Amino acid sequence: MPEDRPPYPPFTRETALQKVQAAEDAWNTRDPQRVASAYTPDSQWRNRDVFISGREEIVAFLTRKWERELDYALRKSLWSFEENRIAVRFQYECHDAGGQWWRSYGNELWEFDEHGLMRRREASINDVAIDEADRRVRGPRPEAERGLDIPLR
Repeated sequence: MPEDRPPYPPFTRETALQKVQAAEDAWNTRDPQRVASAYTPDSQWRNRDVFISGREEIVAFLTRKWERELDYALRKSLWSFEENRIAVRFQYECHDAGGQWWRSYGNELWEFDEHGLMRRREASINDVAIDEADRRVRGPRPEAERGLDIPLR
């Protein structure tokens, strides 16, 4: 029996915003199993220059990612949507083992199946070194900031 992950396509502005916030919330847990459960068992990813297929590879990728991207915190923002597709922009901050903080800027293209599971994710990401004093993304988004756009700089 197929798994369900509402809201389902076709998306409205409201349901697309719900999907984006749910993704942000899940990624901020830094729990690879929880994140992978939102994708189809055969989901296809491109993350920078890495190509990933299926939940097992997603879990392995995210486990490695969060072992090197310490104190990871993410913000996502809806860019556009249509039928079963959503485009987002995002920023996340983390530091490496040497203490260097990074802000990563990116765009993602998402495609969902009829059960609300993501079957395709394509991410383009650039990293910028920042000083700790310049951080602005600290942990999960507070309730008062939900729905607010993320600044470019």
